[in-house]
Amino acid sequence: MSSKKDLDLGRKISNLADKCMGNGVIDPELFVQHKVNKGLRDPKGKGVLTGLTNISDVIAKKVINGEEIPCEGQLFYRGYNINSLCEDFLSSDRYGFEEVTYLLLFGELPNKSELEDFKNILAKYRRSLPNTFVRDIIMKAPSNDMMNSLARSVLTLYSYDPKANDTSLSNVLSQCLQLIALFPLLSVYSYQAYEYYIKENNSFFIHAPKDNLSTAENILHMLRIDSKYSNLEAKVLDLALVLHAEHGGGNNSTFTARAVTSSGTDTYSAIAAAIGSLKGPKHGGANIKVSQMFNDIKKNVADWDDDEEIENYLNKILNKESFDKSGLIYGIGHAVYSLSDPRALLLKKSTKSLSEEKGLMRDFNLYSKVEEIAIKLISNQRRIYKGVSANIDFYSGFIYDMLGLPQELYTPIFAIARISGWSAHRMEELINSSRIMRPAYNCTQPALEYVLMKDRK
Repeated sequence: MSSKKDLDLGRKISNLADKCMGNGVIDPELFVQHKVNKGLRDPKGKGVLTGLTNISDVIAKKVINGEEIPCEGQLFYRGYNINSLCEDFLSSDRYGFEEVTYLLLFGELPNKSELEDFKNILAKYRRSLPNTFVRDIIMKAPSNDMMNSLARSVLTLYSYDPKANDTSLSNVLSQCLQLIALFPLLSVYSYQAYEYYIKENNSFFIHAPKDNLSTAENILHMLRIDSKYSNLEAKVLDLALVLHAEHGGGNNSTFTARAVTSSGTDTYSAIAAAIGSLKGPKHGGANIKVSQMFNDIKKNVADWDDDEEIENYLNKILNKESFDKSGLIYGIGHAVYSLSDPRALLLKKSTKSLSEEKGLMRDFNLYSKVEEIAIKLISNQRRIYKGVSANIDFYSGFIYDMLGLPQELYTPIFAIARISGWSAHRMEELINSSRIMRPAYNCTQPALEYVLMKDRK
């Protein structure tokens, strides 16, 4: 029961918040007047150009006769089409995340020997966690949010590094490789502590990572009490990691990492800042919303084969009458891609394969129907200048559900993948820029005449 003092403090804070709101609103017309693009995007969604990169390229338009025309989406890692990369390791039944990480970091494809050496380096770094770290940092102060736990662990590792502030390229590379290797451990162990201490489940177990396993395999090995998984399960998770590893310098978390890096700060601070960005529901948490939305659809649509019933319910979602009443069909549409998201297309194929293995084809068919109908509805009801399609979040949540991954780990899985891109961008920023990022803001507050304390009402 709240005390009188607590209630009084709450009222005071509420009143102060009202002051913030009353004096904080900026007239939307001023953004037009000053030619300011909200969200660093123009009215058509095109991002404001703030830098150059060799790491990846996201293509959603082509220029024909001087006019930009929406096209099928393409994603390139260091100049290589993501489709070619994925098709190669999928057809040869090998894991791709470590290979892609090498490519992103070093700018070239590894040969067999180079890739094996790189895997061995990552295996050594997986064993670099201080002996008492899990006990003293993870177990003693568990959190109900794994992204906060991950950020805290990253910042704490700073204290164990005698060269933490050394921003020479070789040292930063070493720090980044260690964090890439440790992110799966820090995420899974934080979840195990959360399950035992906060959710008060009866079992608490810690599986050490294995040197001979890929990142995807180690995640499943450490997360499951029996450490068992199928080859397809691990391969699908590996594909998800590959597709989440990088997406240009303009996404919010990567831009955050580069902006913070430009200040000259240490690796741990830069990566922790990126984690804070990714945690936001507008960035890394979208697949959770997709999963929650489909749970809602399954409860409210009686016949999953009835297109009309599905369409009627999706209309209710669009009209803010159902689900979270946001008016959004999560997983449909993307800030950059128009006609298609290449990552979603690649992931859909593996989603179908995993659905077959799990006996969940009925669920997969529902996802497919919702995708088709939602695209039609949004295109008809809203003026989408560039087209609309399913994005990677639409199927990734379903994949994680089928893998038995808890929702608390959905966004950390994203971070486990994206730290490869963050690291590459941090090093590129260090190599190419000697200036701190300092964008401009126009002040719309007119000058006021100062009022002496005795004259204030």
